Amino acid sequence: MNRLLLLLLPVICLLLVTPLKGAPTVSVSFSQSAASVPTYEFVEVTLAVAPPRPQNPFVNAEVGGQFQCTGGQPAKVDGFCDSADGSIYRVRFLPTAPGAYHYSVTWRGPAGSQTHSGSFRAMKSKRRGLVRVDKEHPWHFVWEGTGEHYFYNGTTTYFLMGWDDRNIERNLERLHRLGANRLRVAICGRVANGRAWFENVYPTREFSFLLNPWVAARPESVEDPGFDLTRFSVAYWQKWDRMLRAARDREMVISVVFYVDGSRPGTYPFGKERAGGEDEQRYYRYAAARFSAFSNVMWDVSNEYQSFRDDAWAEKMGTFLRRCDPYDHLTSVHGFEDFHFRASPWADFAMYQSWDESGGHGFMVENRRLQAETGRPMPQVNEEYGYEDHYPHWGNDRTGPPGRSADNRRRLAWGMYMAGGYQTTGERADRGTGWGPDTGGGWVNGRGDDTMTMLVGYRCIERFFRAFEWWKTEPHDDLTDGGAMCLAEPRKQYAIYLPSGGRTTVQLAPGTYHARRYNPRSGRWYALPDVVGPAWTSPDLPDGGDWALLLTRRS
Repeated sequence: MNRLLLLLLPVICLLLVTPLKGAPTVSVSFSQSAASVPTYEFVEVTLAVAPPRPQNPFVNAEVGGQFQCTGGQPAKVDGFCDSADGSIYRVRFLPTAPGAYHYSVTWRGPAGSQTHSGSFRAMKSKRRGLVRVDKEHPWHFVWEGTGEHYFYNGTTTYFLMGWDDRNIERNLERLHRLGANRLRVAICGRVANGRAWFENVYPTREFSFLLNPWVAARPESVEDPGFDLTRFSVAYWQKWDRMLRAARDREMVISVVFYVDGSRPGTYPFGKERAGGEDEQRYYRYAAARFSAFSNVMWDVSNEYQSFRDDAWAEKMGTFLRRCDPYDHLTSVHGFEDFHFRASPWADFAMYQSWDESGGHGFMVENRRLQAETGRPMPQVNEEYGYEDHYPHWGNDRTGPPGRSADNRRRLAWGMYMAGGYQTTGERADRGTGWGPDTGGGWVNGRGDDTMTMLVGYRCIERFFRAFEWWKTEPHDDLTDGGAMCLAEPRKQYAIYLPSGGRTTVQLAPGTYHARRYNPRSGRWYALPDVVGPAWTSPDLPDGGDWALLLTRRS
């Protein structure tokens, strides 16, 4: 008998470790966040995976889904791993139209797969939704959910994610109160301190310059963190989720910047040989899977990509990112004075970096002309043109360019908007973090205090433009003289900006126009007598500062 058992033992062991035919090889439970949501709020399906789990849950398993509104087209959505041990995965579905939705979710791993189906309802809401390029007026942007036009008023906050949650929320709330509606925020970046950009911003207990999107062997090392590019640091990405929700609640758009200063050691971990390869694509795909369901994101393939990669890389990664995003959020890439992707299908708007006066009104008018020559109009944005008080020593000897200030940055911004373009500014960082008053950080990390008045002036710009249908106008400096800038929809509306006061003569279509004068420094309006075309010379202005005029045709 004992001999028979010894002979049968290998067979018995094999039966114990081999699943029966048809038996499940994985155990995954599925739960749904809500049975109904407003449009532009996502439904999240959570997958709990029981042991045994994949050795590397970010590489050896995947989750994907498909959802469809009754009568609509199906959309495929990637899911993502949300735990270091592979126990939790998530898929997010973003309904952009009201109706009944059905979905399916599939988890696949080395031991097999499991599929789940479900449904939810999306209710009509007043949420503004995603920012799109306006199809009727493609030089401009529109909120998809409400049809309102989006006045792009951005600011830079590269290392916002170096703060703890409490300070991130405070910084968002302050910038929201000041009218900033788009923030540039980096996923990946690291420096020792702000002296890398000649700013007094230093690490503190609440703030770090070391952004770690991957698991790092040496997370406190600036130049050699030892990233494991196959494993994401889940806690860091969860903090991003919380930040995006807080920004969405305030209707603030986040420009997701994949790299900031990628030429610095430790910041671009893939190297020339692995650029655009499997590991880097996993990074972009993970971000798209995780963030695409937030209605308030845009994609920036990289900041200053030309300092460490080439056009072919940007083209490849922009195309790949667009393919990963089922909702087609606006996408572009930040380079320098030239934008090389005017005709690329993945690029929705052009971004430049042209500093000081060379990037002002004339620069934006010329780039609009170059874009028009392609036959594909798209919005034009000077994303960086010199931050407030950045390198303020320039010009102190009165022989160089003037120092940068809130006032001359504001005047430059007026010129860009009067060219039919847009801009992104940056508050001064000289009050510092971990230094001096320790109440600032500005464009470096998004923190400021009440002594910073730069964005107050930019809000005055927005107030002027919201007084007329700016998206219907075109640059028409030819209709004015005396150095004035003009946006016009001839026969209907004329907006004029005089950088240094004085007067201008405006060539108008015949008719009678309601006229107002606007002080860009205070945001105050002043009534003027009605104007009768075909020509009108403005009255003398009260001072030599900048002024604006608005003429709208009487019905």
